[in-house]
Amino acid sequence: MEIVSCLFVCITIWYLLNIIWIVYGFTKVKSFESENLQPKTKFSIIVPFRNEQENLPKLLSSIEKLNYPNDLFEVILVDDDSKEKFKIQNSKFKIQIIDNIRKTNSPKKDAINTAIAVAKNDWIITTDADCLVQENWLNTFDDFIHKNNPKMIAAGVFYKTNHSFLDAFQQLDFLSLQGTTIGSFGNKQAFMCNGANFCYQKTFFYELNGFDGNNKIASGDDVFLLQKAIEKDRNNIHFLKSESVIVQTKTEKTWKDLFHQRVRWASKTGNYNSFYSKQLGISLLVMNLLWILSFCFLFLEMMNLNFFIFLLLSKFLVDFILLYKTSSFFKTRLNYLLFGSFLYPLFCVSVGIYSFFGSYSWKGRIFKK
Repeated sequence: MEIVSCLFVCITIWYLLNIIWIVYGFTKVKSFESENLQPKTKFSIIVPFRNEQENLPKLLSSIEKLNYPNDLFEVILVDDDSKEKFKIQNSKFKIQIIDNIRKTNSPKKDAINTAIAVAKNDWIITTDADCLVQENWLNTFDDFIHKNNPKMIAAGVFYKTNHSFLDAFQQLDFLSLQGTTIGSFGNKQAFMCNGANFCYQKTFFYELNGFDGNNKIASGDDVFLLQKAIEKDRNNIHFLKSESVIVQTKTEKTWKDLFHQRVRWASKTGNYNSFYSKQLGISLLVMNLLWILSFCFLFLEMMNLNFFIFLLLSKFLVDFILLYKTSSFFKTRLNYLLFGSFLYPLFCVSVGIYSFFGSYSWKGRIFKK
């Protein structure tokens, strides 16, 4: 048992150091305040969609409320074989719908490629049909671009939730992902971002050869492009830490949908380029597996109670610090934190193991590993 205890301590320390490092990186990313300068940047907003009759009008309504000159942006909706054709109503801004040209196993990457080919502006912003944007979304991006001269910008996404445990659980999980994203940027080790709020130069996209090299993976239009960009020009890739650019999106409606979504996300981990991101993913999976095993060992009287409490409290404390800092930035509450913390290891390990060999459903299609 001494060998097992030593192994448990080593894994716990490995995990704690990873989370503490992320928290440190989070504090290094400074908040950006827009000065409302005269808008200059021209944007092409790309929205891939499939069967989004309910969500698209809400997104377009939020875009219509943008505090940005209509002649400085366009919206390109890319229809990925929807059952019903979406029709554009009268609009104050430039908007068009085009059909997705499928060439690979990745519908979303194909949709973005299709749209970029016809985009008239050099700055691309991708978002999702079930999102809502804030009125100063483009203004803040514009200010940031002129002050920092970036080539690629990642920004925040958060869930609109109700009072259910399912929504609260997703929010906790998503906050940990957003916190990790921001922290990794702060530590100059960025490896993940969210395509629902992702901005880059079209010329830079072509310089990176777009999605070439990961077309066989159904998702990852965001993280793999980011990782290619980091390898190419790390100093010009930024995270825009500003409340005014945070995009709001929807939670999954059922546990099954949530499981499939997280499997889709987890299935990309094995294809990450950096050693740092891979070891971080492994430490997360192993730590949560250890957490489950510790309960079994305690029940079988193979583990000391004090040692068990040490493991649980150590993990809970560092997780809480990361979640607290992230929730403070996103101005959201940590509901069901204790209950969610007990369930998360089971969920995480299940998703992690299943993602190695299982299939998942996405937008009415089945994708296999």
